[in-house]
Amino acid sequence: MKVLVVGNGGREHAIVWKLSQSSKIQKIYCTIGNSGIEKLAETVKIKSDDINSLAAFAAKENIDYTFVGPEVPLALGIVDYFKEKNLKIFGPSKKGAMLEASKSFSKNFMKKYEIPTAEYASFEDFKQAKDFLDKWPEDKKIVVKADGLAAGKGVVMCQNRKEALNAAEQMMLSKAFGDSGTKIVFEEWLEGEEVSVLLFTDGKFFEIMPPAQDHKRIGEKDTGLNTGGMGAYTPAPIATEKLLKDIKENIVPKILEGLQKEKIDYKGVLYIGFMIVKDRPYVLEFNCRFGDPETQVILPLLKTDLFDIMANTVNGTLGDLKIDWLKKSAVTVVIASGGYPEKHVNGYEISGFNDVKPEEAIIFHAGTKTENGKTVTAGGRVLAVSAVSDDIKSTVDKVYKSVEKIKFENSYYRRDIAWRVLKNG
Repeated sequence: MKVLVVGNGGREHAIVWKLSQSSKIQKIYCTIGNSGIEKLAETVKIKSDDINSLAAFAAKENIDYTFVGPEVPLALGIVDYFKEKNLKIFGPSKKGAMLEASKSFSKNFMKKYEIPTAEYASFEDFKQAKDFLDKWPEDKKIVVKADGLAAGKGVVMCQNRKEALNAAEQMMLSKAFGDSGTKIVFEEWLEGEEVSVLLFTDGKFFEIMPPAQDHKRIGEKDTGLNTGGMGAYTPAPIATEKLLKDIKENIVPKILEGLQKEKIDYKGVLYIGFMIVKDRPYVLEFNCRFGDPETQVILPLLKTDLFDIMANTVNGTLGDLKIDWLKKSAVTVVIASGGYPEKHVNGYEISGFNDVKPEEAIIFHAGTKTENGKTVTAGGRVLAVSAVSDDIKSTVDKVYKSVEKIKFENSYYRRDIAWRVLKNG
């Protein structure tokens, strides 16, 4: 079999890495790639949002399956276009991707199908948004979200009305997130702990992956600006058996039933971000694909051939496949460029790869490229280092020993990944 992976970040390196373990795959291609991906796949110089060229390449090279990593091509309708060309592809349709591409669409969907979520209001007119805030209690917290895709950074947690108004101005008037903030959503601030629950689904059957907890903020103890994610761990103890049972029996079936009623073709990964408030799960957001860095922490625990999962999902036979996971813990730490998520400098040589043994950790490349035979930084989030062990504490100790061996100028990483679970013993 030949497989094409669309995307070139840490998530896609993890997907390529897992697919490369399949005996059923003869060759893997990946768009653009990075220094890690190019060791496992043949890189193709086509951008992930160039749908026409990707489809032409897939047809020309007789690609059996295409696996879409990032959200942008999904939101642009790559799945619909590939299907028109009779090309097999893993991911939801354009309408399915709206669950991520539009916050207001997803909130309206949740309200319609009685999926527990925070109260909200959406606005396209700044004056109307301001009028809404004028009636908001001055010191009451509120969350402001850009409606469209903003690479995980379009959410501002506001402590009061003044901060919320500033966030709305930045998004709607100053275009801090471009067209993504033309429309905004105000959302009730829920107090609790977050957990990411990802699942494979062919639209009818679903399989939940080990629950993970991401670390979105740049600073330790979850302070500072939002990022695309600075690390993750799994399993997250907040996702108790009772909670997961509730999610499996009362929330996911409602989501899939709603998608079917809306005639939305959804075959791929559905990422559900939950806020757990007094042991009750509320849906914060949907992503229409694997998360980053959740992919780098979840896939090392997958025992089943990812190719089989992809093929059965696309072919609507996921229920015929038994999916097995290692009963272990995994932790991922992201090493970023100093200054991220704001201004940072690229082009620094990275050293220390050979000091990390495969049994100690897996290094997933994100923002890297090869120059004159050397691996250099080429993005905000540069690498994700993942380790697997018997429990969270031993895995944290194991992963940081490897992280410390990797060096480049102005590197930055959080030293407290999994701090919540370690704090609670």
